[in-house]
Amino acid sequence: MREIGDNSDLANHSGHAARHGRAPSPVVTVTDSKTLADRIEDLLPQTQCTKCGYTGCRPYAEAIAAGDANYNQCPPGGAEGVARLARLLGKPVIPISPEHGVERPRPVAFIDEQLCIGCTLCMQACPVDAIAGAPKQMHTVIASLCTGCDLCVPPCPVDCIVMLPVTGERTGWNAWTQEQADDARERHERRLARQRREREAAEARAAARRSASAASQPAAQPTMQPASQPAEQSAADADAKKRAIIAAALERARKKKEELTAQGNAPKNTESVSAAVQAQIEAAEARRKRLAEQAAQADKGQPSNDSGPSTPPDPHPQ
Repeated sequence: MREIGDNSDLANHSGHAARHGRAPSPVVTVTDSKTLADRIEDLLPQTQCTKCGYTGCRPYAEAIAAGDANYNQCPPGGAEGVARLARLLGKPVIPISPEHGVERPRPVAFIDEQLCIGCTLCMQACPVDAIAGAPKQMHTVIASLCTGCDLCVPPCPVDCIVMLPVTGERTGWNAWTQEQADDARERHERRLARQRREREAAEARAAARRSASAASQPAAQPTMQPASQPAEQSAADADAKKRAIIAAALERARKKKEELTAQGNAPKNTESVSAAVQAQIEAAEARRKRLAEQAAQADKGQPSNDSGPSTPPDPHPQ
């Protein structure tokens, strides 16, 4: 906000008028500093549902003001919401965009507390902090704070959240008051501020860790540098050894498959299975048979004659 009296040209003009016996121009104070985006946001229901295609009501308002979004993309506001925006923008009233949803009675989320596992994913998704709970504890929705945004439903891994209409036949702004919209907006802004503080704190901790690591790096550099090359070589050798073992196993499986085919005992389920997958299947089957034979011999008290690798029994069973 600024006063027109702060304008030097106007001040000089007023002084000149006073010297010539005329009354100076009155000082006018500009108090309305709202932008178009501010005015648009004031007309939105503040459910923060993202159905408009934006992350919240404020980004949607800014997109409308910038001409990047149409003013009929808010289903919670319904036809009345479109009419309000149309009056502000001086445009005709148009139907709600079906691509973004339909006008409906306002729902409220309900959690089946018998099924809730306390994962907190719904709490993280709620844009207005209308869900109370703790990790591995039962969650519950504070119905008076719920905006009916639906955002808590998709992340629930056990499908224990349902949206139930609570306004009867009333839809859009007829199912939602300006007071509720203002409260939801305030809670959403508090949530964003809290998340911003948490993010800044996390970034500060990460920066402190990087600083501490950088401070200790010069002292450790002379001793660590010579050892890095052998470590890298050892890792490369280990990877090469793994690849060689896998290749050898695949080759053995291929040869075994050829032998079985020659004997007329080839597997019947290989039409849509790759060679690598089939090798894994055959190796697992061979291992299963070997373990079954060992178990049968153990039951009879006979020593195992398996020539393949096996794990010796634990001399100190628990």
